[in-house]
Amino acid sequence: MADETKSDTNSETDATEGTGGSSAVEAPAKPKAQPKASKKPAPTKKPPQPLPPWKVLLHNDDQNDMLHVVESIVALTPLNAHDAVLRMKEAHESGVALLLVTHRERAELYVEQFQTKRLIVTIEPAE
Repeated sequence: MADETKSDTNSETDATEGTGGSSAVEAPAKPKAQPKASKKPAPTKKPPQPLPPWKVLLHNDDQNDMLHVVESIVALTPLNAHDAVLRMKEAHESGVALLLVTHRERAELYVEQFQTKRLIVTIEPAE
């Protein structure tokens, strides 16, 4: 019987711990989680900076006709036909025309694309 009394006492203790003990266990757990989250350092990364601009320059040549130049400009750049004609005429009359300004990687891509059309395009840093 002493064993039964002991188990009854344990049952009462278990029942008490089940309600009161579980909240006592949860209460310290929540504050521990919050300090961990607040201890993380704030991100120190700078916001992305714009890439340095590069000029894409179209050079005059005597090998390509004007229509081919205009069609190539329209096909490879965001310029419309009217702007392409103006750039082509400028290159024809002065020897070089500014097509557009973009970042270096895209400017290099334009050089390669215009080479496939047999047109001379160079790039230089925009100041």
